[in-house]
Amino acid sequence: MITVAGLSLGFGSSKLFDDVNIKFVPGNCYGLIGANGAGKSTFLKILAGDITSHKGTVNITPGERISFLRQDHFSFNDVPVLTTVIQGQPRLSQVIAEKDALYAKPDFSEADGDRAGELEILFADLRGWEADSDAGALLEGLGIGTELHGKLMRELKDTEKVKVLLARALFGQPDILLLDEPTNHLDIDAIHWLENFLAEYDKTVIVVSHDRHFLNQVCTHMADIDFGRIQLYTGNYDFWYESSQLALRQSQDKLKKNTEKAEELKAFIARFSANASKSRQATSRKKQLEKLSLEEIKPSTRRYPFVGFKAEREAGDKLLQVENLSKKVDGKQVLDRVSFTLRKGDKAVFVGDTDIAVTTLFDILMGEIEPDSGSFSWGVTTTRSYFPKDNSTYFSSKELNLIDWLRQYSPDQNENFVRGFLGRMLFSGDDATKKTHVLSGGERVRCMLARMMMIDANVLLLDGPTNHLDLESITSVNNGIIKFPGTVLFSSHDQQFIQTVANRVIEVGSGGVSDYDRPYDEYLATKKPSLGVARA
Repeated sequence: MITVAGLSLGFGSSKLFDDVNIKFVPGNCYGLIGANGAGKSTFLKILAGDITSHKGTVNITPGERISFLRQDHFSFNDVPVLTTVIQGQPRLSQVIAEKDALYAKPDFSEADGDRAGELEILFADLRGWEADSDAGALLEGLGIGTELHGKLMRELKDTEKVKVLLARALFGQPDILLLDEPTNHLDIDAIHWLENFLAEYDKTVIVVSHDRHFLNQVCTHMADIDFGRIQLYTGNYDFWYESSQLALRQSQDKLKKNTEKAEELKAFIARFSANASKSRQATSRKKQLEKLSLEEIKPSTRRYPFVGFKAEREAGDKLLQVENLSKKVDGKQVLDRVSFTLRKGDKAVFVGDTDIAVTTLFDILMGEIEPDSGSFSWGVTTTRSYFPKDNSTYFSSKELNLIDWLRQYSPDQNENFVRGFLGRMLFSGDDATKKTHVLSGGERVRCMLARMMMIDANVLLLDGPTNHLDLESITSVNNGIIKFPGTVLFSSHDQQFIQTVANRVIEVGSGGVSDYDRPYDEYLATKKPSLGVARA
């Protein structure tokens, strides 16, 4: 258990946390949420002891071990994969090192023998005899095969290193598990495995993630950082979001009777209690939700951008025909004889062997690059708007402010018209006069979305539209695409985004194309076997 009391931390004149008091107990998984810059990763580092707060205390139950997932990909380059995982349990790793040093001594003494006996007892108590098999089971569950276990970390791909670091954090059943963006760069199999692992984990878990589906699957509580405080809520991310929006609507409607509010709350809680997906969380969450009162649900102060697309005209039935497109990139075949026909109203997610396959296809369809062979044709009634994965060329000028930048794409040159679109993306007042070269990745994405909304196209191509965005912006983009009446071609690693938008899945790559004319969940059912959970 972790108890935080009176914690405060500031940098310069800015106060990140102010008198934070919160308790994290075993058996629960807490999703730590907050706007970009709110201090989510910093708070995890405080809990792990990497950063010292200016005021307050962090108390951990004596004897409990914390494990913290850090994205330090190059720290273990010269360490074998299996050893890297086992080192995630420092006490066991120390015992192994001391034991090996003793047995390697040429002048092994009686005292050494006594110490070796003590170490052997410790080794057994720490499951040392099972360490290799436990570590191997974690790696296998995450998709790191046995052929890689003996390799040095430097020999692995970055995506494989991420999985090894995650296995390292999970190894040895830590009492407190701190996970900072654990699903980054994981494939869908590994994410599902991790969801199942955490659903059955009976210790304390605190996780930061921009993956809403993941938060919904694993979290029993949300810890919301807002105005320097952390407020704890029962339920997963969707419950927190919907309840905060409900509370906001109710607080704005002063005439609504309390009895009506209570009935709405009761129905809302019942709906979410019934939809809990994991057995342990479902039982725990239902009991806790039933105890909630209206006063416990507070409106969020978080700001959500407005994302809404409309089509100036409706497209005709002939939309897109692709025939035998092939393309090599840097000498490697990334597209090979890709053919498909897109219908009006399709919202198709494109998945590939690698992200570059989908990006290359989208660039070809938008005329950014030429295919090596093959052809494609858009219907004459289609108008298209593109969100590229790499938007750097759109922001090459260092002289333009946001108003002048967006004015380049505006059908109306009036400043108030342009400011209106910037305001929807949370750039109001002086923020609208910021220079484009100082924008963060997330701010650039919001600018690109404002540009797309101006075009009024009836076909949208979006290559990773949720990259670099916070949860609030991701939710807004998701809702905007769902409501869009036209046709959408998109790629994404956000499972909830795909599930709620796509009515069709198209696989593309060097092996050709596979067209699954069905929603994403049905596609997964045909592609992915049920995943077991390895315990270690």
